[in-house]
Amino acid sequence: MFTKHKILLLILASFLLFACGLFEDEFDDDYYDDDPSTSESYEDDEYDDEGYDDNGDEYDDEEASAEEYEADQNEEAVEITSLAGLSIESIPEYADPAFEVFSQYVDVFGVGIYASSEIPENKVLHAAGVMAQYLDNDEDGLPDDPNVIRALQAKQASIYIFPTADSRAEEEFHEGIEHLLDSGKLALQPCYGEEIVPGGATRGEFDATLEEIFHLVTNTGYAHAYPDIFGENPGSAIADAMDEARGGYFENVPGSYPSGAWYTYDDQTCDYACMISEYHYWALTSLLDGQNFAGRGDEISHEWKLNTPEKLREGDPAIYALLTDPRYNNPTLLPDGNYSP
Repeated sequence: MFTKHKILLLILASFLLFACGLFEDEFDDDYYDDDPSTSESYEDDEYDDEGYDDNGDEYDDEEASAEEYEADQNEEAVEITSLAGLSIESIPEYADPAFEVFSQYVDVFGVGIYASSEIPENKVLHAAGVMAQYLDNDEDGLPDDPNVIRALQAKQASIYIFPTADSRAEEEFHEGIEHLLDSGKLALQPCYGEEIVPGGATRGEFDATLEEIFHLVTNTGYAHAYPDIFGENPGSAIADAMDEARGGYFENVPGSYPSGAWYTYDDQTCDYACMISEYHYWALTSLLDGQNFAGRGDEISHEWKLNTPEKLREGDPAIYALLTDPRYNNPTLLPDGNYSP
């Protein structure tokens, strides 16, 4: 009896082992096919988990990791690409069709300079040189502040140049890109050919290129790269400094400014953000001695009274401190358009 009982137990155990093997095969086929996300051995052509670990958080495939790393590095390189020099090219293929009105283009760290055919090449290159010097003030071929460059590139920031303001060509251009402007996908600043005066200060003429290009750099670059400091809205550091310079907070341009105000911009079409942009321009160009030539002080006194570095330092210590703070990489030399990295 004992021997027969033992034999029966062995036979039963063998049968159970055999049955379990069959069940395991059937379980693998059915369960993993129905829910491939739970499978660790699912075919690659049905479920692609290449490049991630079991938690989906990190790379576990060397090839995928290398490709992703290279892509990241290429993306970063676009933002900090060095600039060896400036040259006029044809309009890039990726530009919106509305830009076909222009025939000249210069790329400055990803910021476009577009000009119509009537603009002399020396003026186009001068505008591009001023932009390059604002962004790469030490002229080492690299932008001084990558944060500002990223902010400009994010908005596809561009300067466009027609011979004069309010031309029919400019009107049609704006109609063509209105949808991009309204969506916030594009930031533009005009700089008219008649205003571009290379070397103007040496002849007692102001070069408006210094102003128009700086407006784009600040309202699209600095304002977004450092919103708490240079943001063009109430409460930013530069807004607080401006309110002090105007003698108080004014949402709109007042009919008159308080006695003692040194920033008294009076264009009624200029809103609060615009007022900050103009203030930033007046302050920086004065700090860099760009408003200090014969007759200039009297010419601009109805808007701005601190037209020299000394006057700015003594009369507006708040903005002076912001513009000289090395954390924000503001220019320390006035551009002349002769960019030589």
